[in-house]
Amino acid sequence: MRLSKLLEGLDYEVINGDCNIDVNNINYDSRKIENGDVFVCIKGFASDGHKFVNSAIEKGAKVIVCEDDINVSKDITVIKFADTRKALAKLGAKYYDNPCEKLNIIGVTGTNGKTTTAFMIKDIFESIGEKVGLIGTIANYIGSEKLETERTTPESLELQGLFRKMVDKGVKYCIMEVSSHSLELDRVYGVDFKVGIFTNLTRDHLDFHKTFENYYKAKYKLFQRSETSIINIDDSYGVRITEDLKKENITNFKTYSMKSSGNIVAKNEILESMDIIFDVELNGEKEKIVLPIPGEYNMYNALGAIGACYTLGISLKDIKEGLKDVVVPGRCERAARKYNLPYEIIIDYAHSPDGLQKILETARDFTKGRLISVFGCGGDRDKVKRPQMGKIGTDLSDIAIITSDNPRSEDPESIIEDILNGIDKDNYIKITNRYDGILKAMEIAKDGDVIVIAGKGHETYQILNTGTIHFDEREVIEEILKKN
Repeated sequence: MRLSKLLEGLDYEVINGDCNIDVNNINYDSRKIENGDVFVCIKGFASDGHKFVNSAIEKGAKVIVCEDDINVSKDITVIKFADTRKALAKLGAKYYDNPCEKLNIIGVTGTNGKTTTAFMIKDIFESIGEKVGLIGTIANYIGSEKLETERTTPESLELQGLFRKMVDKGVKYCIMEVSSHSLELDRVYGVDFKVGIFTNLTRDHLDFHKTFENYYKAKYKLFQRSETSIINIDDSYGVRITEDLKKENITNFKTYSMKSSGNIVAKNEILESMDIIFDVELNGEKEKIVLPIPGEYNMYNALGAIGACYTLGISLKDIKEGLKDVVVPGRCERAARKYNLPYEIIIDYAHSPDGLQKILETARDFTKGRLISVFGCGGDRDKVKRPQMGKIGTDLSDIAIITSDNPRSEDPESIIEDILNGIDKDNYIKITNRYDGILKAMEIAKDGDVIVIAGKGHETYQILNTGTIHFDEREVIEEILKKN
């Protein structure tokens, strides 16, 4: 591709060299540079791409995109932008021929519920025969093709490449989990969303954002970039979003609620076994929804999904059909069902105080015996939530097993001590090894009990200070059952 074509319409300064040259690929990782590439210097947390300019040139880079001054030889073209993260997003979009323009992109943001809402939307569209793309925490999907992912939202360059693959394979609708990191770090800069959904906002990721206000402002960016927003106004921050949008004269949003008069309202909820049944009303229409994932918070997730799909032209009856068999890996997922156990085992991704509270309250509704929880807290993450989760886990469970959950570089014992500092009851068992913690829960479970294993959900690994090991809780449960 001609460099001048790639730069067309962008605000930049030529510091050195010639723009009338052909370039190969774009990259921001100097280790991946090949001959004829463009190297974009990105400032990260651990390193600064500007420090790797010479390495990139040695590997064959012909163009350097920077925001700081750099010294290079005369035969290297240097292009300076005010912000190279935003430049990477714009260059990536142009390099892949602006694939966003050919997709209906639905963005879902919030502390909890992003994955469940995204899978609900995916199932609704697939139920009417649409080929769908999904970008999120569990994996990326292009139709039935599953692509493993390292983060909720890819870097902008990879994101545009993924959009391109979707377009080439006939995808019309792409659902994205949009993390606060991706909004703050401009990974989704320049992406126009047909619909943006707000689920909720509770404490999380303050190790990155530092303050809750920064966290909110990062999330809010999605709704400034959405053609239509679908907002949960039963959450106080959802109300604030609507108020802030109005201040900017942005009025194309719809609200959903179970407590007040939103545009999309759920009423008359009934829990039958593990199904939740409720009436949904919007735009003068009414339909009875049967959702196979229990919990009031999943009704909220469904309302967000319903609002998005209805906005994009899906009938309420088709939405109902799409929701009746929805399955979300690692979100209130029933494990070991083929064994007909006298107790239930639920695997859930809940790893924040709010998430843990919601899954335990939900499980309590269908627990006939005792509620046994197994949970821990991640290492190298916000420490404030550790005692909070300890208190929630012991207050809402009959028995809580405190264990490890991705301790990373921290001492697992130290993390558990932080959790124990929030506990003022004696209904807990401390078992540092997560496998042994799950084993203990299954050993003590009796008829009618429910075990909730929280924190990892869809994940199939544990991150230790010695590295990452394979750890799939479904396999662990299966192995324990086979041994016994």
